[in-house]
Amino acid sequence: MRKATHERNTSETQIKVSLNLDGTGKADINTGNKFFDHMLNQISTHSLIDLEILAKGDTDVDCHHLIEDVGITLGVAMKKALGDKFGINRYGRAIIPMDETLVLCAVDISNRAYANIDDRFTMKMLGEFQTEMVKEFFIALSNNAGFNIQTIIFRGSNNHHMVEGTFKAFARALMEAIKINDRFGLPTSKGVL
Repeated sequence: MRKATHERNTSETQIKVSLNLDGTGKADINTGNKFFDHMLNQISTHSLIDLEILAKGDTDVDCHHLIEDVGITLGVAMKKALGDKFGINRYGRAIIPMDETLVLCAVDISNRAYANIDDRFTMKMLGEFQTEMVKEFFIALSNNAGFNIQTIIFRGSNNHHMVEGTFKAFARALMEAIKINDRFGLPTSKGVL
């Protein structure tokens, strides 16, 4: 089983992430930010990764440290669980419609971190969640997991739908990328990822 646990404790946040890449999409998530919990649940549900996240942070300042540090911790846990990446598809992509919104996400589990996240949101806040943190979360996850993550919002007017569509598209792309394909050894011509 491809499982991992990682903890991050700083003067700003205390975070524990446990995951099973070969799960069924069970989630137990509590970050203290209800909208962010909802988005992390989308990752679990739509990637079929079992995900437990317990996080506390200095949200009296704002939500930045909490969300970024969850991205860091989740990224490290994913990298641990993927191990040598032998047999994975490596690439994944998804196009997700959500009402008036249409979002694309492509993922490359390449050990080369890069995040190009479309963040054309028109509202600053969704509940206690700052919409600019969508980009920061995925940059932190990418940098620590070694993923290339690219998203495009083709259309959308409802900010909730655009943010949620981005998380769902990432989840579906990730599900495809981490899937074991018996025809692959290590999915690279370089001999190492």
